[in-house]
Amino acid sequence: MDTATRLVLCLTTAVLLTSCTGTGDSPAPTLTGEPAAPTSPVQPPSTASPTPAGVAGPAAEPGQATGSAAARIVTDGLAAPWSAVLVDGVALVSERDSSRILEIAANGTQRVAATIEGVTGTGEGGLLGLAVDGERRLYVYSTADDGNRIQRFPITGAPGSLELGEAETLLSGIPSASIHNGGRLAFGPDGMLYATTGDAGQRNVAQDRSSLGGKILRMETDGGVPDDNPFAGSLVYSYGHRNPQGLTWDDAGTLYAAEFGQNTWDELNVITPGSNYGWPIVEGIAESEAFTDPVQQWTPETASPSGITHVNGTIFIANLRGRVLRAVPVEDPSMSAELYAGEYGRIRDVIPGPQNTLWILTSNTDGRGRPGADDDRLISIPPDLP
Repeated sequence: MDTATRLVLCLTTAVLLTSCTGTGDSPAPTLTGEPAAPTSPVQPPSTASPTPAGVAGPAAEPGQATGSAAARIVTDGLAAPWSAVLVDGVALVSERDSSRILEIAANGTQRVAATIEGVTGTGEGGLLGLAVDGERRLYVYSTADDGNRIQRFPITGAPGSLELGEAETLLSGIPSASIHNGGRLAFGPDGMLYATTGDAGQRNVAQDRSSLGGKILRMETDGGVPDDNPFAGSLVYSYGHRNPQGLTWDDAGTLYAAEFGQNTWDELNVITPGSNYGWPIVEGIAESEAFTDPVQQWTPETASPSGITHVNGTIFIANLRGRVLRAVPVEDPSMSAELYAGEYGRIRDVIPGPQNTLWILTSNTDGRGRPGADDDRLISIPPDLP
């Protein structure tokens, strides 16, 4: 039996396990930022549903194992968390509406590491993405009066007393609105800082390379333009995006991005420098030489993808309206499996956690979910990847 066949069998088993574990809670309310269910036909499912072995058992309460994956609640009671990063073995988590960055210890203890000044976002705006570099500096994407911005802060103190130093604004004036702010930050294997930006409800800016909206940006750690960017003197790395919120790289250095569609297709894209991904002219697979098609697409009510990460040959995608953790194998990114369907409600972010775990952030208190008594939560899942 070849590797692909073994993977398919494993993932099919995973889907069967997770499909029986959903809580059956009602769908989140339909708002502008997460569009209504499409009227076009649903894309036929893949012939196989890949997912790594061991990830897909039913979810469990803290300390209890169910199936092959025992989920552990690291902490709860978060307020609209958006992004998480690891620093010295502890998590820093952004809260969109409170402007706070929380330090969360391994035992779940929370403390406020910083409150970011000048955050004025409403709706989908606010305190969004985080990234950390090798020099112990935190990069923060947030909404201010004059648009979205990217700031850099030195991290001081030890775990249990982490704080942020003085802010340095690297980039400002990114289009902002109550919808479509993008907001994900991530460092690539090339050491450059990448940022996703949304169209801020102004559809045509996505095709305008002079605008910072509707783009994936690539910059030096000080905000400067790399000499090898595809457009001379420009931070624009790719364009034609509506509202991308996920960035990750596989082991070969291929960049993937997850993107919210309008009413028809949400997307997983392979990003190549200088490419045009079509919005607002096309949405989803267009088969046009003028645009780069996604490698996979889903109807918005089954997806609304936000944060993504890559671990051992699998791309994991946090889904909001779909209320699943989706797994996509790098060896065939046209396939996927749904994990923990409905178990935790809306999922905003997923990152590699300590000791070969995955950490996910729920997003049930952001005004579009149905929060439970313990929401929102940071949850640790041991993936047991092959």
